[in-house]
Amino acid sequence: MTFSICVHETYESEDGETHDRFGVAVTTRLPGVGTLCPFVSENGAVATQSLVNVDLGRRGIAYIDDGLAVDDALEALLNADDGAAQRQLHGVDASGSFAFSGEECKGWYGHREGESYTVAGNLLTGEAVLEATADAYEAGGDAPLAERLIDALEAGHEEGGDKREELPIQSAAVRVRTTEDRELAPFYDDLRVDATETPLADLRETYELASQGYEDAMARYEEAYESDSLEATESA
Repeated sequence: MTFSICVHETYESEDGETHDRFGVAVTTRLPGVGTLCPFVSENGAVATQSLVNVDLGRRGIAYIDDGLAVDDALEALLNADDGAAQRQLHGVDASGSFAFSGEECKGWYGHREGESYTVAGNLLTGEAVLEATADAYEAGGDAPLAERLIDALEAGHEEGGDKREELPIQSAAVRVRTTEDRELAPFYDDLRVDATETPLADLRETYELASQGYEDAMARYEEAYESDSLEATESA
């Protein structure tokens, strides 16, 4: 009922330090996918879908944060899950990736692992949805990761996406975390559209508004954030 992408990137910040960032984005033909599927921390990203078991995402990220490799963490959770045959579970950490699609997932379903990313989906119009999602991400670019993840979802949707056209109320979400210590995390790094007939267009608009809002806030309140003091806002 879903397709999603998890990614890991290494980048250099303005001060010349090397950091890791992780992102996950998802869309489906049901409301509220952002409350169920995507999980991310400064150590990894995980998506749980098909017959959703939210605990797989929560505990998967917790295990990764505790230092367990993503493949060991997610495989251990699936081995203990009686419903594993109906699950899809995939994710990345700083060193590797893992992707699983149970044999009882509904077609078309499948997954793909690339260099530092994974994509997976079920109840899709076909394999081309995942291929387009992966290709769009691999095309890269200089935009913030959240924007590029939305681009990837849009590419998959244009190839057919979720095949259940009888379900018009849909949702989408994107989440990004980084190891970089920032005074204020960008507002556009954690966004959800919970119930709409145009989830990706709405997520794009929300992203653009959040980006502008972040720029406006930093222009007015950056000194306050840096000093951790409301006194710096008095003249703003």
